[in-house]
Amino acid sequence: MTHKSLSLHALALAAAAALPLIAGACARADETSHALPAPILDEPRTATSETAVLSGGCFWGMQGVFEHVKGVRQVLAGYAGGKKETAQYEEVSTGETGHAESVQIVFDPRQVSYGQILQVYFSVAHDPTELNRQGPDDGTQYRSNIWFANAEQKKIADAYIAQLTKAHAFPSPIVTRVDPSTGFYAAEGYHQDYLIHNPDSLYIQINDMPKISNLKRIYPGLYVEKPVMVTTAHS
Repeated sequence: MTHKSLSLHALALAAAAALPLIAGACARADETSHALPAPILDEPRTATSETAVLSGGCFWGMQGVFEHVKGVRQVLAGYAGGKKETAQYEEVSTGETGHAESVQIVFDPRQVSYGQILQVYFSVAHDPTELNRQGPDDGTQYRSNIWFANAEQKKIADAYIAQLTKAHAFPSPIVTRVDPSTGFYAAEGYHQDYLIHNPDSLYIQINDMPKISNLKRIYPGLYVEKPVMVTTAHS
């Protein structure tokens, strides 16, 4: 079985035994999330379009979060860090291809800056202190990784990590990698908008829906109610 099959199986067993505990865990996650300071170094808001590629665990939740961010025009779930020939879900799930499950975010810098995208990424989209894993998912394909497209993105990402580290924003060290983008490959159609199409999935309810609630609660000025969808129906 793939990682999510295993995760869903384990969650189903846990749910059957202790549904109240699961609900409580989600509530605690929502309560402990907190706002991070805005990046001191950010970009000028002159361009009309920019693209960010970020990795931070399962791409279902990452895509779901950024589809609710103001100024975001499209979010694709996919793979970064490996070769095109092995950018398929079953191969990436082995953890041996070099890829990380990722999202490609196309946004309007006049409405939301690259620095603000990173602010959401570090605070509500994933836990940047978990090494080669995220929540129930384990492996290098779930690593925390920023893929910069140019020198400016790298400078902003490095500066923000240094800023958060100096401020002791997290109880553990940030392990996020900052690497040059070597290509992004869109995931299979059934992964796109997976959170939207499967809101009753136990995996989604436990691991991902609280992230969207956190975005709305912590950054109401960046939150939009209607998500920017890639698809309108199952592929």
